[in-house]
Amino acid sequence: MSMRFRRTGALGAHANAAVHEFAARVDGGTTEVAARAAQVITVAVRLLRIPTALIGLGSIPFIVAALVIAILSGGVAGLVLGLLGLVMAGANVVFWIRRRNLLKAVDDPDQLATELAIMLTMTGKVDEARGALTRIAGGGGWRVLERLRGLWQGAQIPGRWIDQIDDLPRARYFGPPRLGTTISMAVTALWLVPISVIVALFAVIGYLAGSL
Repeated sequence: MSMRFRRTGALGAHANAAVHEFAARVDGGTTEVAARAAQVITVAVRLLRIPTALIGLGSIPFIVAALVIAILSGGVAGLVLGLLGLVMAGANVVFWIRRRNLLKAVDDPDQLATELAIMLTMTGKVDEARGALTRIAGGGGWRVLERLRGLWQGAQIPGRWIDQIDDLPRARYFGPPRLGTTISMAVTALWLVPISVIVALFAVIGYLAGSL
């Protein structure tokens, strides 16, 4: 166990040293582009604060209703409904956690810009990534995250790159794999609203009809 902790600590220290090394390589042009991109990302995430909250809140009453009916019903049908309700509740909780992390990531745009510049330098193709990020900075709203995902999908990412960006507490949410996960979570949370409505509706009908 202690050997595992030492190994993990050594890997973490190595990744941290690599981040500092890349920070020393950041040039003025990359810093400027990263600063503009950070401002656009910050505005986009903050604008999405209310819509994402509404999405997250939209399914809660129906999930609660499904869980309550599952408890009242009992039996196999109640167990299945309860498990389904817990899965929906878990997906919603994960969405809220990621939303909080994204809002925290943009609470200091200057620091985010610094980390984005380092992250671009880590790709090993600074000019290509910088040009793509410049085009991304021209959009707004949710399209910014979609364009960022497109940028990373088209980039050749070094093998240890993902481990290294874990030492970038803000920028890591706008690079792989967390960026793709964030978009998937948002889509899941959006679909969770109608799904939870349907589940709760059938649960109520089944409970009133005495089949649950």
